Amino acid sequence: MSQKDKKVESLVNMGFPEDEAKMAVTRCGPDASVDVLVDFIYASQTAVDGYTGNLSDLEDNSNGGRKKRRFMQGNRKKRKRFGDEAQGGRGIFDGSHDVPMPLPNPMVGFGLPNQRWRVEKTHVPLKSAWNQVVQYQKVHRHGKNFECPKCLYFGMEGVPTQAIGPPFFYYENVALAPKGVWTTISRFLYDIQPEFVDSKFFCAAARKRGYIHNLPIENRSPLLPLPPKKIRDTFPHTKKWWPPWDPREQLNCIQTCVASAKLLDRIRVALANCGNPPPPTVQKYVLEECRKWNLVWVGRHQVAPLEPHEMECLLGFPMDHTRGICRTERYRSLGNSFQVDTVAYHLSVLRDMFPQGMNVLSLFSGIGGAEVALHRLGIRMKTVVSVEKSKVNRTVLKNWWDETQTGTLIEIDDVQILTAEKIEWYVRRIGGFDLVIGGSPCNNLTGSNRHHRDGLEGEHSALFYHYFRILDSVKSAMEGM
Repeated sequence: MSQKDKKVESLVNMGFPEDEAKMAVTRCGPDASVDVLVDFIYASQTAVDGYTGNLSDLEDNSNGGRKKRRFMQGNRKKRKRFGDEAQGGRGIFDGSHDVPMPLPNPMVGFGLPNQRWRVEKTHVPLKSAWNQVVQYQKVHRHGKNFECPKCLYFGMEGVPTQAIGPPFFYYENVALAPKGVWTTISRFLYDIQPEFVDSKFFCAAARKRGYIHNLPIENRSPLLPLPPKKIRDTFPHTKKWWPPWDPREQLNCIQTCVASAKLLDRIRVALANCGNPPPPTVQKYVLEECRKWNLVWVGRHQVAPLEPHEMECLLGFPMDHTRGICRTERYRSLGNSFQVDTVAYHLSVLRDMFPQGMNVLSLFSGIGGAEVALHRLGIRMKTVVSVEKSKVNRTVLKNWWDETQTGTLIEIDDVQILTAEKIEWYVRRIGGFDLVIGGSPCNNLTGSNRHHRDGLEGEHSALFYHYFRILDSVKSAMEGM
């Protein structure tokens, strides 16, 4: 298949008509990036006969049913520059590739637990908003036309109108992505400013992530008890062996693989062949490897990688959550998962909004980080439609679900087969989704091999566009209820 045909196929899989996809690739060239091609199609659509309204008004349904919105619809709103606005205040991002997405330092998002943080006020008090959500649920489920207050679906001034739900949505990916990636993600997700958070403020390991969502950001609350934030408090057995010349108090980001036995032996030999303390050159070598591979001290002259159950602890999962699959798969699955305490802090605003439980569409579910977070918050999941390609991950999630939940788990093995028609069927069947949550693969966004850091053009990371396609289809289907 030629590069041109691959680009056309990719656009068609994202929901664009084939003729428009072919025209975009012909005009822009087969080397054009996907987001450039999408912008071209979008511009062409909005220019049809000088029409600048909602393109769904132009699209007929051949089955005689209600008209459906296109994948990219409506005019692009006039945007404000992100400028120098602090991360503590929510705003709209400009969406320009010319300006790199600013990353805050420290990476604390819109505020941390027990920290007073300046944020914009909601339209109405959240307590009143929550009461209206209950009314919304009751009326909306019976098909009546009830206008849910806008503040419920973003909680902050400045979030674009098209981001207002239902449903709530929550998207996650690595913060340190190649240039332009977060700008593109933000542009597709209604120009919402990402919330960048390092999980070192929630546990003893760093995990820099960006989150785009339309959740309120007031009245958040952390999971209790608060996890320790230092290595030796998290793993007390390491204190006995931790040398004074190793200054680490927190681990680096959890990875999908661990150090080899040969490396561990080289470190042991290097330490055994010198005095105590070892010379600066040996200290430097050992510390570099310990930081790179997240090694902890387990004996005299002996370091070791984290065990899978120790990773589960750092990431907020119950002990033995991944037990039952091979060790290599456990490391891979945990390295690609949510940090549960961080995500639960953001989702905690939903606890009082949905006292009777929620319906959740979980995309790229992995081993169930979102589901575990909701469970630990005490939020009942009535129905979860989980989309996850890995059979191993689906097994982990299904085992946990059967042991802890009473609701319904529906499993789908690929986001690409979740069509608009299937989404509409699920929406009618369960009465709509209250939350769409997930984080598409980061394989092409991070890692030491820069040759594979293709951004959103990469084979795996391009699946982000399906997150937006599916979210847009859910919003469209729920508008017709």
